[in-house]
Parts: sequence; C-alpha cells; structure tokens
Amino acid sequence: MASELELSSGYIPALYKPAALLPIARHKKSLLYLVETYQVTIVVGQTGSGKTTQLPQYLDQAGWCENGKSIAVTQPRRVAATTVATRVAEEMRCKIGEEVGYSIRFEDVTSAATRIKFLTDGMLLREALVDPLLSRYSVIMVDEAHERSLSTDVLLGILKKIMKKRPELRIIISSATLQAEDFLRFFAGDEYKPDAEPADLGGSIGRIISLEGRMYPVDTLFLENPAEDYVERAIKTVFDIHTQESEGDVLLFLTGREEIDRAIQLISERAANLNPNAPSLLTLPLYAGLTTDQQMYVFEPAPENTRKVIVSTNIAEASVTIDGIVYVIDCGFAKLRAYNPTTGIETLTAVPISRASATQRAGRAGRTKPGKCFRLYTQQTYEQLPEATVPEIQRSNLAPIVMQLKALGIDNIVRFDFLTSPPAELVIRAFELLYSLGAVDDYAKLTKPMGTRMAELAVDPMMGKVLLAAPSFKCLSEILSIAAMVSLQGTVWVQHDGDKKAAESHRRKFAVEEGDHLTYLNVYQAFVTKGKKDSKWCRDHLLNYRALVRAVSIRGQLKRYLERFGIQVEESLSTRHGGAGATTSPEQIQRCLTTGYFAHAAKMQPDGTFKTNRKADWVIFHEIMQTGSKTYIRDVTKIEKSYLLEYAPEYYRVT
Repeated sequence: MASELELSSGYIPALYKPAALLPIARHKKSLLYLVETYQVTIVVGQTGSGKTTQLPQYLDQAGWCENGKSIAVTQPRRVAATTVATRVAEEMRCKIGEEVGYSIRFEDVTSAATRIKFLTDGMLLREALVDPLLSRYSVIMVDEAHERSLSTDVLLGILKKIMKKRPELRIIISSATLQAEDFLRFFAGDEYKPDAEPADLGGSIGRIISLEGRMYPVDTLFLENPAEDYVERAIKTVFDIHTQESEGDVLLFLTGREEIDRAIQLISERAANLNPNAPSLLTLPLYAGLTTDQQMYVFEPAPENTRKVIVSTNIAEASVTIDGIVYVIDCGFAKLRAYNPTTGIETLTAVPISRASATQRAGRAGRTKPGKCFRLYTQQTYEQLPEATVPEIQRSNLAPIVMQLKALGIDNIVRFDFLTSPPAELVIRAFELLYSLGAVDDYAKLTKPMGTRMAELAVDPMMGKVLLAAPSFKCLSEILSIAAMVSLQGTVWVQHDGDKKAAESHRRKFAVEEGDHLTYLNVYQAFVTKGKKDSKWCRDHLLNYRALVRAVSIRGQLKRYLERFGIQVEESLSTRHGGAGATTSPEQIQRCLTTGYFAHAAKMQPDGTFKTNRKADWVIFHEIMQTGSKTYIRDVTKIEKSYLLEYAPEYYRVT
C-alpha cells in the first residue's frame, strides 16, 4: 500500500471510471448515426451512464465542431454545469475555459477556442436574446430534461421553433425513462406515429435510444413506523451503517442548507464518541449555495480508513454522479418552489418527493457494487407518493419567463408551444406583476426602455426594476452592492459549530435598524475597504470570504449591463456608519427598494419579531421560506406604508 501512496501523491485520483468502461461506449456508433440522420434524438439513460460527459466528446470527434461551430450542453443546475465541464476538460486534457468551458449566471468561463460549452438552460435562453436562432451551435443537448425546470420547458419550446428554421441543427434530449415518449411526441408533432413500432414513433423527425446504465442491485428498506424527526433518524442510520455495514460511502438526502448544516454538526459531535481505533467519518455538504471549489470536494476519494458521508439536497439525485456511494439514506422530502397566485408569494417548502425521485435516489447506491437504500418513511407512505413531480411551470411565479419570452419576440404567450401549458391563473398574475412594475404596457407589450432592459438584466424582475429605478433616487452605487449581496442567496455569513451567540454579535456590528438590505450594504462596503485583501478579517467577522469575492464580481457584471444601457454609475463608498454616504440617505434606498418589491410587502406584528417604534411596521422582503411548521421571511427592510401607495398605486388600493 505504501508504494502506491507515494506514487499517487503527485497525481489527482481519477474521479470517474475510464470512459471506455461506461455503458454509453458501446452505443457510440448508433448514437452518432441517429444524430447524423434525425433532427431530434432522445437519449434515455440512468444518471451515471456517461451520457453527459461522453456524448459531447463523441460529437466533437465526429466533426460537429468544424467551421467554427460548437456544441451546447444545458443543465438544469449550476452545480452540474460546473462539475461536469471540469470533468470533461480533464478528460480532454485541456484547461477549463479552453476547448471545454461553462457559463452560469454571473460566471462565464469560455473563450474563442471553446467547442463544448456546458451551461444552465437559463443561460442558453439569454443567448437567444442576442442570437435568436442560436446559430453558433451545430448541436444542442438538453440534459436532465425530465427534471422539467422552468427554463428547460421554455427552452424546449424555443428549440422546437428554431429547428423549423434550421434543418441542419441537431437537438439531443437526455431524460430518465418515464418521459422519453412525451418529448418525442412534442418535437415530432404531426409526424408522431403512436401506433408505430417503438423504433419508428418519431417519423422522419426523431428517435429514442436507450443506454442501459450498469446498475447493481439495491436493497430498499423502509421504516416500520413513521419517523418523528427525520434528521435525527437519518443520523442514527448513519451510525448504524457505520458500525454494522461493510465499507462504502453514504449519501444522505435532506431538503436544504439549514438541515444539512445541522446534520453535519450532529454527526461530527457524535463521531467523537466512536472507538478511536474504528474507521473515522468524513462528512461533506452538497447544495447549490456552495462555491465551485467546495462542491468539488465531494468527488475526492475518502482518505484511508475513513467512510465518507455526503449530506446533499436533491442535487445529487440526478445532476451529479459521485462514485463510491454504496448506501443511500432518503428522507423522503425535497424543497420545491410553490407560487400562490392569490397572495403573489413564492415559497420554498419541503414536500414529499415523487416515486420517480425515490427511485432515482435509490439508484445512486448501485453504481459501483450492490448497495442499500434506507428510506426514512413507511412502505405505505411510498405507495401514496405522486408518480412524478409536478413540472415547475405549473407551480412557479412566471413573471421572469413571460418577460423573457416577450424579449425573445414571442408575443402571444398563450399560443406558445409548451410541453405542458401553465395554468391561466399563473400567466395572468405574471402579467399583472409585470404591468405594475412598468415592464409591460396596456397591450401586454414590453415597454421601452424599461421592459426590454429588465429582460436583459440577469436578475429577477423585481430587482431589475430596483436597479433601473436607482439613478432617479441617486443611490445606484448602493443598490448595485445590495443586488450583488442578495444574489448570494444567504451565504454571506459563516456559521461556526454551534456558536450562534458569536455569530449574532458579529452580525450586529454591521446591522442597521432599517433592516437586512442596508446591513448587506455595510458588509459589502466594509469588505471592499478592509476584507478584500485580508481573508483573516472575514474569518474574524464570521463572513464568507469566497461569497463576498463573488459579490464583487457580480456587482461588476451588473454594472457593465447598466453601462451597456448608457447608465453611468458614480461610485460612492459611504463613510458614515449607518449604511449610506453623505449624499445618500437610507430613506432613498428604502424608497428605491419599494419600487420593485412592493408586491412583497408585509405588516410586521408587534410580537417581538421586530423592534417596533409604532404598533406595526411595514416591511418589504426578498422571499418567504417554510420549514416544517415555521414560516419566515428573508432579507427584510422597513418601509413606510405611504411608499407602497406612492410607487404601486395600481397594485395597492387604500380601503
């Protein structure tokens, strides 16, 4: 063993199997034949079959990148776009950003040399704003299409339009088993032959090809009685596996960052009581808010005599494949967005997963050898789960998508060819919000310049409006910083093990009475003046250095967008404590935020949730989260009720 270790010290261990061993390898010829012959190829394969990493390389070798063309591969999640691109660059022995690159919101790692580009489906939609026929791509592969994210669904509709105008364009849809025929029926249209042999369903338009993944058998175990607290039960299961089962890593599915942090903390506290001679446990988180480097840790093989426990959201269900997993623990829930059209509020709520998701999760255990899946729910509960997850387009705030479709020149949203049509109520609400923000006019056309600019900014319509309104409130520099901080999605602070008091006192150093947005502004300004060159300063104040570096880069990009519109940004670093400089008062910022977030206004009840000067304060907020029985709102700023009537008279009527 020693000689092997000495050898490997200078090498990076391979994250994955040699490409020749992947299930996809023996289908290479037929895949290339189908792509050559038909406009649409639906590839059905288990996560882990190699489709995402190998297919783009086969296409590149077969000449699809000649004459300056390139291949786009879209992913529903940022984590997948970055990790897969890193992996493929490694296999092609190039630096990431050269022949292989990726593009996610606020981060573009590509160059003129890039032939294979991984990107989120949202980013490909943004490219269509500039190049409506996506003419630089010879092949567009929509990966994990069965996840049915909002952007995936819209992208499929756009591609169906483009393919009629570009007969040479090739479209590849990769999906889990259930939905392949739905996708083919969608693209083939009148050519679809429901009575034909499975091989000919798609007429002259397309074909389905199935790559069976190498799956080892997975034993599925259910609880006899429902768990009262699934996080507790999951941790007990981790230790049961660790003390009773043979070697192999564990993948634990929970619903969100707070749960994951809690679980990791509890596991490490209890691991301290293990027999010192027993193998040790290494716990690693995996969720969307982590930086790319932090996400890459989960792929590294565990050190000797150590069992790796990865605690993940449903990202690991389909988007990324982690080798070495033998045990899966499935809590049975996932956080899903749900938009309530009556209140106009979008919540992130933990809801029971579908049976399709449960099957996906269990399958993660049988990749390298036979595995086990521990489901923290009863068989009876499983049988009552919905068959598949409701597509996002049927449960989301559609304002961003409606705005994007309008900007793409698709005026009749109702007639747009969706894979699944959104409920009329959601479309109407989207138009109401966009109208009250000033993005569309009485004829539901995008306003110029406001609406077209909002569509071009890479932020949600409410924040877009705030950024574009900021010059008239003379607080653009401050709003840019706030917008960059809000887009970090709550990763600004580092929570150290169990030390909530310390964290609170550090937050208070930056906190201002007006609320979170101005507190963010203080943190940002302090970071730019003190912490940027000194990561120790961040550690001392429990601030996430990497997240704040990202905020600086996001701010720079938002600033470039505005400069492209001809809006000049006068930089003003505020001096006085309290958030705003001599030229800008907190009130200007509060008013400016209200112009975009008036639909997210709430009246705070005087029950100690807030220090109140009066009976009740009005606030605007960024989003609402629900965990279990608790509902809380995030990123809150106090405002005066009169601002609501002033900036959104159509939206609010005084009764």
